[in-house]
Amino acid sequence: MIRFLVVALLLAAACGRAASAADQLTADGIRAFTNAYGAWDGARFDAAVKLFQKACDASSATATNFYWLGVGEFHCALHRLGRPASPANKAAAGAAIEAAAAAFKHAVQLDARQAESHALLATIYGMEISDNWLRAVWLGPRVQMELNSALATGTNDARVEYLLGTGQFFCSTRDAARREALGTLLLAAGLFAAEAKTPPAPLAPRWGRDSCLTFIGACYEKLGQPAEAELYFRQALALHPQDGLAQAGLARVAKSKK
Repeated sequence: MIRFLVVALLLAAACGRAASAADQLTADGIRAFTNAYGAWDGARFDAAVKLFQKACDASSATATNFYWLGVGEFHCALHRLGRPASPANKAAAGAAIEAAAAAFKHAVQLDARQAESHALLATIYGMEISDNWLRAVWLGPRVQMELNSALATGTNDARVEYLLGTGQFFCSTRDAARREALGTLLLAAGLFAAEAKTPPAPLAPRWGRDSCLTFIGACYEKLGQPAEAELYFRQALALHPQDGLAQAGLARVAKSKK
């Protein structure tokens, strides 16, 4: 009995060290990711992904480690999609999207309560549908399933509401739907503002607030309210000067005034 307890304690200690090593790599990756996000730098995103991948390669990697790997790959894809169109950039973005989806799927397998992983999976499926609307036949139900899981487990999660709102925005063709997207995004903005007042827990995400403000601006722009659109584009750029969508939106609003 004593021998069994000693072995169990040794195993627990070894697992604890492995978990700490994985989390330390993820913490290093988050710092690299934050720097990459601020500069909107593809090479830095790649460096962050390498750290997240090392964390996920650890024997005791958790759902949180895989969540961050997915976030890193997802932003690599967004960065590449924002570059000049070319077969190479499109292929690189596609590979990053596939890697992100695989990481998020693994995260929710390890922990079904990973609300943001569910929401990001829904976002990825939505992006795939927008590339080819025929995919809606089999991907549409997956989008709804992942959103339902995200909303069920991610109550008052800023990024879940933000991702839901952007999905609503991209699917909207009428003002009523745009106002619904605006309401969701404004809710997310309030949650982001409350989140910013509290110190982050270790490995807790803090990305997305500026993009939420950008899409609020885009909603107001589509609804024919340029003054409100300008206000939110400027707020987004105050948080993230490299936000290309906010830059473009502000330029459009300024041009419309002339």
